[in-house]
Amino acid sequence: MNTISTRRISAVAAATALLLTGQVAYAADMTPLADAPIAAAQSPWQVRLRALGVISNNEGEVDGIAGSDLSYSDTVIPELDITYYFTDNIAAELILGTTYANVWGEGSITGLGKIGRTWILPPTLTLQYHFTDFGAFKPYVGAGLNYTIFYNEEGANADDLDIDNAFGVAVQAGFDYMIDQHWGVNFDVKKIFLEPDFTATVGGADVDGKAKLDPWLIGAGVTYRF
Repeated sequence: MNTISTRRISAVAAATALLLTGQVAYAADMTPLADAPIAAAQSPWQVRLRALGVISNNEGEVDGIAGSDLSYSDTVIPELDITYYFTDNIAAELILGTTYANVWGEGSITGLGKIGRTWILPPTLTLQYHFTDFGAFKPYVGAGLNYTIFYNEEGANADDLDIDNAFGVAVQAGFDYMIDQHWGVNFDVKKIFLEPDFTATVGGADVDGKAKLDPWLIGAGVTYRF
């Protein structure tokens, strides 16, 4: 074999070795990409557990009694809410909790003192808009409907007390501050416009009127995003 042929064979061998080495290196670089896990999408479900202050508006009236007024006790209760995200920005929230209220006569019926007491179940559903441009700080606003159920009503200085279940309109604002992907803290304020009718029996006479509750619901607690 002459010198030229030997050089050509050596050049082809070197080129082949270089090409094979490059392909092996390329395959090695691509393997992690092929095996890399795909990030899981975040669940649309979220729950919160809050301490909730229920602060009612102290107004109301007994029909036919001039200057009559009513007042109600404020309470602090545990409250659970469940949120479902349709998109990153749009969500629906359902709040669940129960509390009680004492009812007192005021104004011209102050002498009645405590009229009675009722338990209250106020499930509230709101549609929310969540702002997503502030990193871990996630403010939102919402509006929706409330249906309040009054149960276990008891008369005190009234012989009987019956408050009608009623619909109300709710508006809210609040924020989550997310500590990590799942856990966060929450602060939330709702206003419910709620003015149910009631009937009572006082001294053998049947009376009726309107309880202008219109409560504020002010809550703070823990958020968990699944």
